[in-house]
Amino acid sequence: MRPLKRRTPVCVNCHCLLWRWVSGLALIQQGVAVSYTCKMNQLVHFEELRSSEAELPKEKGRTNDPARTMAEILQVATHEFADKGLTGARIDEIAAATRTSKRMIYYYFGSKDGLYLAVLEEAYRRMRAIESDLHLDDLPPAAALQHLVEFTYDHHRDNEDFIRLVMNENIQRGDYLRQSSSIQQLNQNAIRSVRDVYDRGVAQGVFRPGLDPVDIHSAISAFTFFNVSNRHTFGVIFQNRASQDKADTLKREHVVDLILRFVSHSVLA
Repeated sequence: MRPLKRRTPVCVNCHCLLWRWVSGLALIQQGVAVSYTCKMNQLVHFEELRSSEAELPKEKGRTNDPARTMAEILQVATHEFADKGLTGARIDEIAAATRTSKRMIYYYFGSKDGLYLAVLEEAYRRMRAIESDLHLDDLPPAAALQHLVEFTYDHHRDNEDFIRLVMNENIQRGDYLRQSSSIQQLNQNAIRSVRDVYDRGVAQGVFRPGLDPVDIHSAISAFTFFNVSNRHTFGVIFQNRASQDKADTLKREHVVDLILRFVSHSVLA
C-alpha cells in the first residue's frame, strides 16, 4: 500500500487573510465597474446636451449680449404687435427676424403676453425719456408748451407703430397695461412736466387759471393721436385730404394754435 500523504496543515489565520484579499479584489473590480458605468452615463448625457444645443439656431455674428438681444427682440416685436395685434402676432416670426429662438424669447419675457406687455412699456418709456430731455424749464411758458405740442405731434406722426400699439391695447380694454408696474410712474412724470409749464404760465399771467394738467395733456394727446389714427379713414372719406407720406390729417401749426388758445386768456373773449 502506498503510504497516505499527510496534508499540510492550513493556518486558519492565513485562510482568513486570503478570503479577505479575494473579497476585497472583487469589491475593487465592482467599484471600478460602477465608476466606469457612471463615467459612461456622464459622457452620454454630455453628448445629449451637445446634441440639444446643436439644434438651436446659430446666430451668425451675435455675441453673448443679453441686453442687445432683448433690445432687438423688442424692436421687431413692436412692429409685429403693431401690425397684427396681440392675437395675430407670431412668436415664430419674431424669432426668425431676430435670429433667436422661441425658447430664448420665452426665457427673457416669460410668454407671448409678457413680451407684449414689455413692448408696450418700452414704447411709453422711449417717448417719456425723450420728453424729459426737452428742457422745458429753460423756455418761457408759452414757448415751452408749444415745444411740447410740436414734439408730441412729430413723435406720433413719425412712430405709427406706437399709435397702433395703443389702439390695439384699447381693443384689449387696457387689460395688459393695467398689469404694468411702471406705466403709472412713467405717465406721472409726463403730467408733472405739463403742470410745471402750466403753473409758471398762470403765475406770469400767460395762462388762465382753473385748468387740470391732465386735461391739457389729454387735449394734446387727442389732437396728435387722431392725426395718425384716423389718417386712412379720413383720407377715404375726404379724398382731397388723404395723406400721401406721413400723417397730416391735422396740420401741425393748427394743433399748436388750438392748444395755446385752450390754455390762454383769449379763450374767454
